[in-house]
Amino acid sequence: MSAARRTTRQSRRAATGVVARAARPAEVPAQRGSVPRHAVTAILWIGLVAAVAPWWVQTRPEDLAGSGALLTAGGRITGLVAGYLLLTQVLLMSRLRVLDRWVGEERLVRLHRELGGALVVALIFHVVLTVYGYAALDRVGPVRESVTLLTDYEDMISATVAGGIMVATGLLAIRFIRNAMPYELWKLLHATTYLVLLFGYGHQFALGQQLFRPGPSRTFWIGLYGLVLLCLFWGRVVVPLGLNLRHRFQVADVVAESPGVISIYLTGRRLDLLHVRAGQYCRWRFLTSGCWWQAHPFSLSAAGNGRWLRLTVKIVGSHTEDLQDLRPGTRVWTTPPAGEFTAERRTRPRALLIAGGTGIAPIRALLEELPEGAAVIYRAKAVEDILFRQELDWLADARRADLWYVLGDRDDPGPRSVFTVKGLRQLVPDLAARDVYLCGPDGLIRSCQRILRRAGVPRRQVHTAAFEF
Repeated sequence: MSAARRTTRQSRRAATGVVARAARPAEVPAQRGSVPRHAVTAILWIGLVAAVAPWWVQTRPEDLAGSGALLTAGGRITGLVAGYLLLTQVLLMSRLRVLDRWVGEERLVRLHRELGGALVVALIFHVVLTVYGYAALDRVGPVRESVTLLTDYEDMISATVAGGIMVATGLLAIRFIRNAMPYELWKLLHATTYLVLLFGYGHQFALGQQLFRPGPSRTFWIGLYGLVLLCLFWGRVVVPLGLNLRHRFQVADVVAESPGVISIYLTGRRLDLLHVRAGQYCRWRFLTSGCWWQAHPFSLSAAGNGRWLRLTVKIVGSHTEDLQDLRPGTRVWTTPPAGEFTAERRTRPRALLIAGGTGIAPIRALLEELPEGAAVIYRAKAVEDILFRQELDWLADARRADLWYVLGDRDDPGPRSVFTVKGLRQLVPDLAARDVYLCGPDGLIRSCQRILRRAGVPRRQVHTAAFEF
């Protein structure tokens, strides 16, 4: 292990050209908290109660007499729950900036994953309870009743297709299955879930006991669908279109940072008006042959300066390999900056930043905007794998930050001794009184989260970079 503090005048003199401009200390943004977790939970429960209320209001005690009626009622309730969860899922991922700003991207991603599992469970219960309930009322077997439902009931075929897509997506979202798939394939399969919204609408309003008749319940649900679709169109179409027409992003240069890592410099119009914070990311689509059909999330590796943007990318697949050959002038389409991995989310006067590998990219940018006195721990396998060495040394000097390079594999004695409660406290004695920003491989983040919990760091003070769902 090698750990070193680099805050010397010599390293300041080494920062020239682009390095010096990138490392100019930025203005520290004001703190801005997010909506409390309990408030978000309360809002979701209130919406769920409102979604199920039509069944409660329209159902009389005598309507629940018998096992068939009870099972059917359970099917209707779970159907309403599944419809509500589906709309909530779409709203969470509509990319509305107000949601990202007040709830936080990390929490949105976590909610999306958790509610996705609940949606699949509710959908399965809806199908099973409905089939067995109708079968009991008709005094036939569940298989025969299933055939009757598919052949005699309106929009049941499309509903079956929608249910199959939803269950398949839920299975593919299991971590080890998803990690085994190419990123592009997962995004393509995940996009098919929008068909569920289309097919589910017809089924819900054609056969939903509380929704097929005109009235307040039907109007309420139509309004929900309209609101969610409007948010989706605004967040995914209108805002990105305005952003790209205003700034006209294009590639300025591609620079090799180390073997297998490149930085892409972008320019555009009126970048001083681009509202972006260090630590945020965008989904970038490079409009050139072989790259135009897919967009990937990359963090900014330097704080916005009004003149250019920089992305730092690790070469891990065919798409990132193609990015090495980007030519100056290539047009770029992007989404608005997103993510709560920013200095605005801090809760304490000082921070600890822990990075592993290319996770140093947003950490390096954050160091520009965090208050002075931060501490940075950067783990890399070897000296040649350290990215932005000159810039980090210069920034540590300019921001009066403590900077340690921890070299070696995770099982080497040095990293093993540093990434413990005792090791972190030895480097950062006031650990529990700091915000902690984590970015790097999943293994590093999970192990650091466990260490920080044991060290008494409150959960609200730990911030991680969440790029995708």
